[in-house]
Amino acid sequence: MDELDRQLLNLLQTEFPIVPQPFQALAQRLGISEDEVLMRVRTLKDNRIIRQISAIFDSSSLGYKSALAAFSVPTERVTEVAEIVSAHPGVSHNYERNHVYNLWFTITVPPGTTPETEVDRLAAQVNPLAARVFPTVRLFKIGVAFDMTGKDEAGAAMVSAVNVGSKPVELNEEDKKAVRALQRDLPIERRPFATLASTIGLREEDIIAKARVFLEVGAMRRYAAVLRHREAGFTANAMAAWNVPDELVEQTGLKLAAHPSISHCYQRPTYPDWPYSVFTMIHGRTPEDCEKIARELSEATGITDYVLLYSTREFKKTRVQYYEHTER
Repeated sequence: MDELDRQLLNLLQTEFPIVPQPFQALAQRLGISEDEVLMRVRTLKDNRIIRQISAIFDSSSLGYKSALAAFSVPTERVTEVAEIVSAHPGVSHNYERNHVYNLWFTITVPPGTTPETEVDRLAAQVNPLAARVFPTVRLFKIGVAFDMTGKDEAGAAMVSAVNVGSKPVELNEEDKKAVRALQRDLPIERRPFATLASTIGLREEDIIAKARVFLEVGAMRRYAAVLRHREAGFTANAMAAWNVPDELVEQTGLKLAAHPSISHCYQRPTYPDWPYSVFTMIHGRTPEDCEKIARELSEATGITDYVLLYSTREFKKTRVQYYEHTER
């Protein structure tokens, strides 16, 4: 990648234009031709730097429920269990991590069921040593963009997606069609939204208008590229879980979320064998980056009891598909 690629990746992650010719708009920002932007984006996808360009929706605004879950699985069964868990249509992320709870996954389900119910069903199938479900009690921060230009000291400038809906949004059938189209990977062509619109029988201007409304009401957090962080150079990520006294959760969560190297920050339930109530995600180029950031956060908050869980294997990482196969 050259400097233009890096600048382009930053724009794709944080300022993707929802206009008829988005790649032309990006070309104007960079002072190059639309053809060159299209070529560079295609190359970055072919080289597995860009995972996907699409809408990132807020589950709760669409009436869905989600949770983080963890299984404790014997080492020799991790791959077998992970395959069964990953096959669930509501599971979007599934990782092995270095802990007695060694399989961590996120699960999102439509109205009519709950994450707890679905995790119980999975546990009945795979018989883990232990299972824990961690729904969100409070959201402090969500959203990540990697600074590819290297201007940030640790190399990762995190973007908080503040545009998160607080209550479900009423959607008609045409709106749901638009959600189904916008969550697909964007075609890399001159008028990509026209192509998305044609798949559901809408006009280009209609799907663009709906995307803008979704952003305005918080149903869509952002429209952006998601990178394969390892291929992009960020080979370390740690889930840091903090044992925070109840009376300090709000101030600690806000302070952790304010750190530029934290992408996700949630309050979640505790258990007798899991006293950690605040979860954060730290990304870095090396484990040393993550550990340094965790020490800084510990000093800043006064919370000294925390654990760092590194992902050792990625079994699944995809977007939740709303109003499609998760309904089954």
